[in-house]
Amino acid sequence: MSKINELRKKIDGIDENILRLLNKRAEAAILIGEEKSKLKSSFHVPDREREILERLIRINKGPFPNDSLKSVYREILSATLSLERPLTIAYLGPQATFTHLAAVNQFGSSAVYVPSDRLDTIFSEVETDRVDYGVVPIENSMEGVVTHTLDLFVDSNVNICGEILLEIHQNLLSRSKNMKEIKKIYSHPQPIAQCRLWLERNLPGIPHYDVSSTAKAAEMSAKENGAAAIASEAAAGLYGLNILAKKIEDSKNNYTRFLIIGKAKRGRSENDKTSILVSIKDRVGALYDILKPFEKNKINLTKIESRPLRRRAWEYVFFIDFEGHIEDKNVSATIEKLRNDVLFLKILGSYPKWG
Repeated sequence: MSKINELRKKIDGIDENILRLLNKRAEAAILIGEEKSKLKSSFHVPDREREILERLIRINKGPFPNDSLKSVYREILSATLSLERPLTIAYLGPQATFTHLAAVNQFGSSAVYVPSDRLDTIFSEVETDRVDYGVVPIENSMEGVVTHTLDLFVDSNVNICGEILLEIHQNLLSRSKNMKEIKKIYSHPQPIAQCRLWLERNLPGIPHYDVSSTAKAAEMSAKENGAAAIASEAAAGLYGLNILAKKIEDSKNNYTRFLIIGKAKRGRSENDKTSILVSIKDRVGALYDILKPFEKNKINLTKIESRPLRRRAWEYVFFIDFEGHIEDKNVSATIEKLRNDVLFLKILGSYPKWG
């Protein structure tokens, strides 16, 4: 036991040193903030945050794991930035939705989070500078693309500043303590679809009701006897619900990709992605022709999705994600070639790939 006490005292001393260094770091960050204010430069520089994380991961020799290191430093960066001014982040709410969890994972708990029940409102909040960034869902590995998010990019002036990949686990929540008492289930349509087989096996014949979000489902089930919600563990804690079953999604490889939207453009990193949208002429081979420059310049496409143009019947816009940054020579050459061959081209942003 004396050896354990000795090691605990050593840890106490290390913790005191960490605390002292955190405060020294905060003091230096405050001074940087004052200098940025004099120069009237942006108070938030995400590329600098990325450099910090990449450098620390590069020099980390362990045993402290890199994933945990990133989580710790995201909170340090969030708290330090809040000494100058906390970031404001709009997200598809209410609190405890998966979009909210993705935003907190990215920006830390010291940011100010502004919930919205509409995707177009999030875009508007960013466009009018009422918030610094917005976080919106773009696609799920099981249920596919969020078409409304894609449609909003056509007329919006925001940039894609980053992406977040969140592993999604659905849970059955209720005021009840026994699954046999459940008479109805609330959730967003996507989680219901993600858990369809589990529901058929475990709660056959129980009706499902679509609501605007998983958090709204948890809120509603907290007010009704015999009601349950499919939602996150965070929603259970927020609304005081019991978790009757964990990880009820049919596929254990269930991820949702979110986009960070803002006004700023991101600089190059070691691993970038670019998103564009194009409208093409309605003729034989038109899509094939716009894909040829990507092959010629050895650019890997990661996603292509078509959506109808709302202004004109039977005309389509294509959303294309590909590897590389707009400042890369092969990417800029591809974009210039495309401009000559399409009706409309819009660069949505170049940003670091998640990971």
